[in-house]
Amino acid sequence: MHMPELVEGRLIRRYKRFLADVRLPDGMEVTAHCPNTGSMLGCQPDGGRVWLSVSDNPKRKLRYTWELVETSPGVIACINTARPNAQVKAAVEQQWIPALAGYARCRPEVRYGDEKSRIDWLLSGHDDQPDAWVEVKNVTLCEQGVGYFPDAVTTRGQKHLRELMAQVQAGDRGMLVFCVNHTGIERVRPADHIDADYGRLLREAVACGVELVALQAGLVHQGEPSGSLSLVRTLPVSLD
Repeated sequence: MHMPELVEGRLIRRYKRFLADVRLPDGMEVTAHCPNTGSMLGCQPDGGRVWLSVSDNPKRKLRYTWELVETSPGVIACINTARPNAQVKAAVEQQWIPALAGYARCRPEVRYGDEKSRIDWLLSGHDDQPDAWVEVKNVTLCEQGVGYFPDAVTTRGQKHLRELMAQVQAGDRGMLVFCVNHTGIERVRPADHIDADYGRLLREAVACGVELVALQAGLVHQGEPSGSLSLVRTLPVSLD
């Protein structure tokens, strides 16, 4: 999948979670929408290079949307948390994820569970596999080549793990997909140092039968940021 054409700039500051001031190459300062509710730990370097998408919709309050950031020289992350679900859907439709190949239907935002959640993707219509309930998480926190999730305490993420376990116990499949939108990450781990409860629940979920997969996006081409968000390789997930 591809993003629209991007405009490069320099980050001035992120504030109120959803806003970021950016200086464009011509010196003009613009305010961009920041589509990320998390802490964005490690993804908002002072003066760092960022890339924005541009909308011509006259009804939009902010024309620019922050999409990519260079976290360190040559290392790119996608901070737009609206992208991972579409990335995973494209990979499923292209039969790129072996564990999820063969499903005829892929439905978003289906209500489920005792805690009144909405699943990112419900896959159904497989010839010999039960329905698969697929939760997607964006991974952009990188420390020494390791990608950690979450980047802040997430009671919502903990709830999703409990819901997936319940679906597995009911006879369906539950899968957590770590969508790794950071080119510096080589493997993924739960961020026990940030949210120990999430790490504990993740291990409990795996023991219960919830499946884990980490898929990394190709965000660079010939050393420069790319508009392609396609998932290009599987990364190991460590729980020890």
